[in-house]
Amino acid sequence: MPNRRLNKTIAGYHLLMILSAVDARFSGDEDKIIREYLVQEFPIHVNLDREMAVISNLLPAEWQSHFVKMMDDFYDDSTEDERNNLLNFAIQLTKADSVITKEENHYLNLLFENWKPDEA
Repeated sequence: MPNRRLNKTIAGYHLLMILSAVDARFSGDEDKIIREYLVQEFPIHVNLDREMAVISNLLPAEWQSHFVKMMDDFYDDSTEDERNNLLNFAIQLTKADSVITKEENHYLNLLFENWKPDEA
């Protein structure tokens, strides 16, 4: 994958998609939450085929490094309120299937530890 820097909205999409994949299940409720994020962030229809191709081609061993890069890209372009909003989407996403796996918890912790929302 080219080492391109993504804008916060696309980076947020990548973060949510990886978070939805780490438990090896994807529910309709998770899809609904990601769609809500997209509607909020993209008031017009946008084609995400390129981004889905990038995410789909990642091996599970590459998810964490890509996730960390997307966290950095999102952080660089966002305000504290925007980060908190994405954190809320991430929490909703992990709770969507009523089970928070250790993998999902790990990725959520990465967000909280790196963005430190409680210290702001």
